[in-house]
Amino acid sequence: MTERQIVLDTETTGMPAADGHRLVEIGAVEMIERRVTSRTFHCYLNPERPVDEGAFNVHGLSDAFLADKPKFADVVDEFLAFIEGAELIIHNAEFDVGFIDAELARLANGGRLADVASSVTDSLAIARKKHPGQRNSLDALCRRYNIDNSARKLHGALLDSEILADVYLALTGGQKTLGLEADHGEGDNQEQRGEIIRLPTNRMRLRVIAASDEERAAHQGWLLKLGKDGEPAPWPTVS
Repeated sequence: MTERQIVLDTETTGMPAADGHRLVEIGAVEMIERRVTSRTFHCYLNPERPVDEGAFNVHGLSDAFLADKPKFADVVDEFLAFIEGAELIIHNAEFDVGFIDAELARLANGGRLADVASSVTDSLAIARKKHPGQRNSLDALCRRYNIDNSARKLHGALLDSEILADVYLALTGGQKTLGLEADHGEGDNQEQRGEIIRLPTNRMRLRVIAASDEERAAHQGWLLKLGKDGEPAPWPTVS
């Protein structure tokens, strides 16, 4: 069975969700068999309430910018279709799941994230288990695993999801398959499947050109110049 994972992040008006704070951004990227594909989900949302100053300082999304964006109810079907049946990878999953569940609860048909996704994996819990007593924020993990997060001047749900995908792969052992294409296809291309491509046994042999006596003598003379007290330098001679 194909392993499909969705790396997900959100931004909010503040916290906690229990105080009526709302989502303002959702970003998600798809991984198939631990390879990031070209499929993403991203939207800004009108939260129908002001953004707290502290939250604005984190993500930079103002009330004016969000005023004409769709409401969660307008995008929920597309969002749920994107994540349906997938394992969700979320950093500090309790926070994001709590906000998404609160948004779903406001809708007429209700529901929870767990009703749609196959499971939720908290990458923060993985990091804390692997690196106990250390900082395990997304930025700290980027530094630890040498992952480029230079574009992360402010938090952004889609950018953070893309960065988290790299962090999660590093945390859990890297990519399962290798290929030249970033997208996942169903074809039989060997490079897409990550198989070893071997050279044919009947291929043309490389021609080996040996050094001439004159070239060997010139090489030996050069080594004598580099040596000490007339002794050749301790380098191998040309055979």
